[in-house]
Amino acid sequence: MTAPSRKKPIIIHWGISSFFGWGIYGLNLALNWSNDPELEPASSFPLQKDQIVVDPLRQRALAGFTASSADLVRKLQENAGKQISVNVPVLGALGNDFQMASGAHNVTLSGSPTIGVVFFELPQLSSQTLERARALPLIVAGSTWNEDILRAHGLSNVTTVIQGIDQTLFHPAQKQGVLADRFLVFSGGKLELRKGQDLVVAAFARFAKRHPDALLVSAWHSPWPQFALTLNESGKTAPLALNDKGGIDQAAWIAANGIAPSQFIDLGPVPNALMPPILREMDVALFPNRSEGGTNLVAMECMACGVPTILSANTGHLDLIDGRNCYALENQAAVAGAGSGVGTVAGWGDSSIDEIEETLERAYTDRNDARRRAERGAAKIAGLTWSRTADAMKRIVKSYA
Repeated sequence: MTAPSRKKPIIIHWGISSFFGWGIYGLNLALNWSNDPELEPASSFPLQKDQIVVDPLRQRALAGFTASSADLVRKLQENAGKQISVNVPVLGALGNDFQMASGAHNVTLSGSPTIGVVFFELPQLSSQTLERARALPLIVAGSTWNEDILRAHGLSNVTTVIQGIDQTLFHPAQKQGVLADRFLVFSGGKLELRKGQDLVVAAFARFAKRHPDALLVSAWHSPWPQFALTLNESGKTAPLALNDKGGIDQAAWIAANGIAPSQFIDLGPVPNALMPPILREMDVALFPNRSEGGTNLVAMECMACGVPTILSANTGHLDLIDGRNCYALENQAAVAGAGSGVGTVAGWGDSSIDEIEETLERAYTDRNDARRRAERGAAKIAGLTWSRTADAMKRIVKSYA
């Protein structure tokens, strides 16, 4: 009798979490590969129990991944602070400079092969960054925009794999009717100039004065207050300041911009699996982001839940916009400097506060049109699942390993 073939190890070289984009990506790869007959995934970063919030069945499904990751982290301790090569495929998260962060015990990994995974936000790439990119056998970009930029820089070792949503969680369903007397406007993503919350606040402040029932619901939690302060560079809102503990004072910023306390809710940190019932209560979601290296996971999840969604028509968002499946903010002013484009590939886009306000008004006034856009959006995103992403990544690994 032929012995069953051993599963092929594969290393996910970034942190796993239910609270931020990269972490959710890795978590869903692990979940989708947990019962795969050919792959045995492990993370080279220590798993923190309080960072992974899933139900007991998913915990059980992740048991093999958890054990493999713990074993890998123990082995890496023998090479603390070193750069080592391993004879297994490594999926490596790349930063904007196309460098990989060190994993457990400050170990830098290279695999057989090392496949780069990237969601970069700045089109202008230095010669050193491009050299790192060329050294990889393949770069998996998170958006068509990212791939187009790399190709405009002369690279050909690139493909696009769109991130996904967990359709068992993020799908249209009955509302509970929480705050049913209010018009709920959702805004998500860590606070920073790139995410455009200054545009959200400026437009909502105008909209809210005409509509006392309007309520801005924010999921802006971020452990990086220094990024939040970049919002002050636009000059489009009153300045955001830090509190006496060095944290972000959202309430003070909202008040300084003329929004009543009764028209703002900060959700704080919410694990990914608990977001769907919150999102389904929303009347509209607003994302006037200036740049998205990927397709904006939070926006995808809003659309998947059947929320009418306003998207800036730029960068990674363009992979989501398809006819009238959302409200597209077409008025995009070019952003000078590092955010400007490369060749014929456009760079960052600055949305018009007037257009955002007008679009909020359309969503408020014509609920039937909003519902139709939401239905089309949910149908679009229903095909972009994490299982699809995991299958595409598996095919890539098998073709290069």
